[in-house]
Amino acid sequence: MNKISLSALMISTALLATSDVTTLSEVFSEAQVSGNVKYYYIQTDKDKSYTNQPNTSAYANSIGGQLGIKTAQLYGFSAGVTFMTTNPFLINNDPAKVDTSIIGKDNGARGGDATQGFSVLGEAYIAYNYEDLDISYGRQAIKTPLMHAKEVRMLPSTFNGFYSSYKINSSSKVGFDYITEFKQRTSDEFVNIIKHALGDNTIAVTGSDSGAMFMADYNYKSEDYKFNVYDCYAQDFINSIYIDGGMKLPLAEMKIALDAQYINQKSIGNADTNLAKAGSLTGGKKISVNAVALKASTAYKSAKFTLAYSKVFKSDSKHDSLVLPWDGTPLFTNMITSNDLFQSIYGGALKADSVYIGGSQGIKFAYKQSYDSFGLKGFSSTLAFLNTSNSRFAKDQRDYNVVLGYKYAKNFSLALKGIWVQNNTGADTDGTISQLKLLSQYRVIANYKF
Repeated sequence: MNKISLSALMISTALLATSDVTTLSEVFSEAQVSGNVKYYYIQTDKDKSYTNQPNTSAYANSIGGQLGIKTAQLYGFSAGVTFMTTNPFLINNDPAKVDTSIIGKDNGARGGDATQGFSVLGEAYIAYNYEDLDISYGRQAIKTPLMHAKEVRMLPSTFNGFYSSYKINSSSKVGFDYITEFKQRTSDEFVNIIKHALGDNTIAVTGSDSGAMFMADYNYKSEDYKFNVYDCYAQDFINSIYIDGGMKLPLAEMKIALDAQYINQKSIGNADTNLAKAGSLTGGKKISVNAVALKASTAYKSAKFTLAYSKVFKSDSKHDSLVLPWDGTPLFTNMITSNDLFQSIYGGALKADSVYIGGSQGIKFAYKQSYDSFGLKGFSSTLAFLNTSNSRFAKDQRDYNVVLGYKYAKNFSLALKGIWVQNNTGADTDGTISQLKLLSQYRVIANYKF
């Protein structure tokens, strides 16, 4: 569905929903308007001396954000639209020296100009609510472990499809979604969800140039326990099962939380047959992935400590790295490094990074401190460390993250982020491993919400 027809659908729905009002002003008087204005600076430096290549440095400035309008409900019906934009400025004239991860990196992967800003109608949907049933159709940002908005740069990723959920009781709900298109956060184009994952290799892998995603889920959450199950079925490509659970253990003044997760992925249909052929994209290997992770966290007064462990099991005869083409970064050991989300770039589904590579074992420690009780209201800091080991790596990957944050009320936030990754590791579609000696990244993010 193109932008014009979606816009027309939103307008006609809003007018229908307010057919009993007497003036035009009443049509929008109960609508909710929200959004944000964001400034983002990013600089990424790469030491490529392991491969005797020249070092690189790239940076970018951008300003943009979102403006959303959601109508009030009438007979259960409502509608919403969200305009999104990113606008680079003061960038280098040499495209190789521009960090396009806050501009149009995904547009560039499809042949466009990655250094150009863009504007897009990122959300445009109609919704219906009846008692415990919620249904919506159109473009929306969704947040699940394997498909996510992931607003870690300028804009969120969004999806186009049909979404439904039913609330069983105060603690449980079930859902079913049918999703056909995906707009990556650095793109203004909605691309078929399977084609986005596999790019120019879609037909070779699935036998078709398009397909759809079916997702069913069950969610349970009480005061002390939670349990989630997702089954994501991508036609003739991959079936992914995600399970997690957790519990809280109050202990005196401390709040302790324990969590566990399991992920299973297998190629299905035509992909299962085609990937097994000699000379395929994966080197003749079907997709077969099993991953587990554990996390323990404790909060004491204004401090929070987290310890996490993950393991992606190794299988030399299979494509054993996690397949995450739709901005999912599910493992508890995930860090804010620059490359973990780039599997969601057009055609990058079968690549992988660090803890997501088959055989990787990750151990992460994080410490977050709020300084309100020290008289510095709104200030916080986060220190995080991740060590990723794998028998396929020449050297362990080590991630160091430092974040200094400030929040004023609920509207304004400022973050300074420093990221250093020793032996930054990636796996190509056939499992070939490559490492950088050092990846350094610096970010300044100012965000005003309204």
